Amino acid sequence: MSTTCFHCGQANPAETPFTVTLLGERRELCCPGCEAVATAIKENGLEDYYQFRTEKAAKGDASILASLDALSVYDDPALQEDFVYQTDDIKQIQLTIEGITCAACGWLIEKQLSRVSGIQQVAVNVGERRALVSWQASNITLSLILKTLQKIGYKALPFEPDEHEKSFKAENNRFLKRLGLAGLMTMQVMMLMAALYFDWFGNIDQDTKQYFYWVSLVLTTPVVFYSGSVFYIGALKALSARSVNMDVPISIAVLATFFAGVKSTVLAQGEAYFESICMFIFLLLLSRYLEHSSRHRAATISANLQQFVPVTANILDETNTPIRGLAKSLRPGQHVLVKAGETIPVDGIIIEGAADIDESMLTGEFEPVNKQVGDTAYGGTINRVGNVIIKVEKTLKEALVNQIIRIQTTAMAGKPKAAQMADIFSQYFVVAVLLIALSSYLYWTIQGSEQAFWIAIAVLVATCPCALGLATPSALTCAMAKLNKNGILLKRAEALEQVNSIDLIALDKTGTLTEGKFILHHTWITEDVSLEQACRVAATLESRSEHPIANAFISEELLALNNFKVTPGYGVSGDIDGKHYKIGSATFTSAHHCGFPKQANVFLQRNDVCIAAFEVTDKLKSDVAETLRLLDQRLIILSGDQLKQVQHVAREVGITEYYGGHTPEQKYQLVQSFQQQGHKVMMLGDGINDTPVLASSHVSVAVGNATDVAKSTADVILLKDKINLLPQLFRVSRQTRKIIRQNIMWAVGYNLCILPFAVSGLLSPWMAVIGMSLSSIIVVTNSTRILK
Repeated sequence: MSTTCFHCGQANPAETPFTVTLLGERRELCCPGCEAVATAIKENGLEDYYQFRTEKAAKGDASILASLDALSVYDDPALQEDFVYQTDDIKQIQLTIEGITCAACGWLIEKQLSRVSGIQQVAVNVGERRALVSWQASNITLSLILKTLQKIGYKALPFEPDEHEKSFKAENNRFLKRLGLAGLMTMQVMMLMAALYFDWFGNIDQDTKQYFYWVSLVLTTPVVFYSGSVFYIGALKALSARSVNMDVPISIAVLATFFAGVKSTVLAQGEAYFESICMFIFLLLLSRYLEHSSRHRAATISANLQQFVPVTANILDETNTPIRGLAKSLRPGQHVLVKAGETIPVDGIIIEGAADIDESMLTGEFEPVNKQVGDTAYGGTINRVGNVIIKVEKTLKEALVNQIIRIQTTAMAGKPKAAQMADIFSQYFVVAVLLIALSSYLYWTIQGSEQAFWIAIAVLVATCPCALGLATPSALTCAMAKLNKNGILLKRAEALEQVNSIDLIALDKTGTLTEGKFILHHTWITEDVSLEQACRVAATLESRSEHPIANAFISEELLALNNFKVTPGYGVSGDIDGKHYKIGSATFTSAHHCGFPKQANVFLQRNDVCIAAFEVTDKLKSDVAETLRLLDQRLIILSGDQLKQVQHVAREVGITEYYGGHTPEQKYQLVQSFQQQGHKVMMLGDGINDTPVLASSHVSVAVGNATDVAKSTADVILLKDKINLLPQLFRVSRQTRKIIRQNIMWAVGYNLCILPFAVSGLLSPWMAVIGMSLSSIIVVTNSTRILK
């Protein structure tokens, strides 16, 4: 007689030769593909997968060996350009994984990949069928990672953003099916059981009552075994890891109440609480659905940024003729034409024309920004007015939009300390709930009470810490979404907690408080050098510098430059016409005793002799002074510029404490001294010279015009080049802390208040169901207030 495949559930051929011993029994399989997959799972010690799963796996690939060989193509560097992000030796990719059918699949994938040498991080999102994988390129290849997954039955391909919404909809449909079934059956069962409890049908005979019980049992069964299956899977996973979570008491309460009701119905004696079971599962699913929706809303704020990036672009050829091509094929140095009304395809510099560009998808500001020649335009922003030609600076993979998505995905994968502490506390709380329920049962049994079982069930239900488990993650998820929507990008979720403790803010001057758009105000030279020569040498040296001050030195004709070197925080140097030149601060060029006026702040040195000095001026950013007045923390300016210029800016913005002429090392040491005094320091910077102090501060913030090095070091990135987003960061941080405290106080307070009633037998199971479920819904709803 034909059987079904133990792995995929499809029909086996007659007398199938494909068998594997799994879970202590000989299992029949339908094909070589399923046999290979099942064998791989067994050999890796992951047979528990078959116990945890709620649905059959996808059919194994019969040509698995040929498929594994074909995966080697993904090691091609040219192919990886589109979807692999690399920093040093660490590579990262998001994979779409086919074959995931339930939560156990996510467990299996994480366990399997975590055992592979060279894998740094694995985070599987079962609902979206995605995995974020980081690995050491020197230890393992991408094809080996894909082969490892395929051997246990999962086909993995690079994630395509277009599939994001499709994945959510599939998960959302599963949620709604379970929730809809539970809701529908809850209404039917409650009508029947409530009528019996309150004698709405009048004096009905025992046979009719028993009939109603049987009907309620039939209606409740699919709710328990379909809608409630998510809780049993979670409980089994926790117990297999020798731990407990909130799904454990939920599963015990549901199954114990159900089978007690079955016994009562079959034997026609005792009590049955079928309406409580249905209502319990329905309200639990409702609270988790709300959490699922809020998490999706947060995730799509970043993920949906991809929809703004166009598929095609007007690429200019050698004759400046626009040719329609793929945006993802653009490479640095190419030129693209962007007309009014079109979306800018990738990040680049405007080299011709001017435009009003809508950057609201990045910054949240709907007022178009006027962009001129030399300004940066970002992929995904919309050209409202004017035609421009843009020189491509970065590939689509490295564009700001994709950087935001990668950073946000990584931040969401990590757990802040508050969430970790809540998880640990929840585990202990669950253990306490189980012990209290057991103690209550034993006590009332000894007392001879017939309600001992139902009292224990009421304790399990009423004190289940679902609300406590949702208190922190739901609030943090909503907070990160709110900040991201307003142009504030968090790279570390725990940075949001640390912002609350900040009592000192250190601000860099150039590019942070000022616009960073320098102009050459005055020049002084020595007698043996011409003004034209000094300016041309200065422009040549500064042409390779990333510091904003370099923009003040522009020349049509640059000289040949050799041995160029950047000394962060000091200046740059190089050889021109056989002579060694330096340009930068007075310390860097030994210009302290050269006799130039005090207002000079940039100096040019030739072969150890200072030959020219420049006064370069900058303009304060608009609304800086107003923004700083909104901050309650102690404010200081920490700059490498001359003290006189720092003092001038400090007076303009109303800051009384300032430090000028500091090298990167001196900035770092000063911040260290503040921290040793007990201060919690936030540093705002934008340049390479700010990197050491950004890394050492408790929370580091990079403004939108910061260098890539500063952004990579910072914990928070302001997507606009102004600091007026800073008060918003503090407001959301304070609101999040307040919401988390409210959630925890409510969750703990509710459990402490309801426990005496449950233990004393004054609380029936249906009352416990309503109280516990409403507690979870209140917590999730309270968290979503952050999004408003």
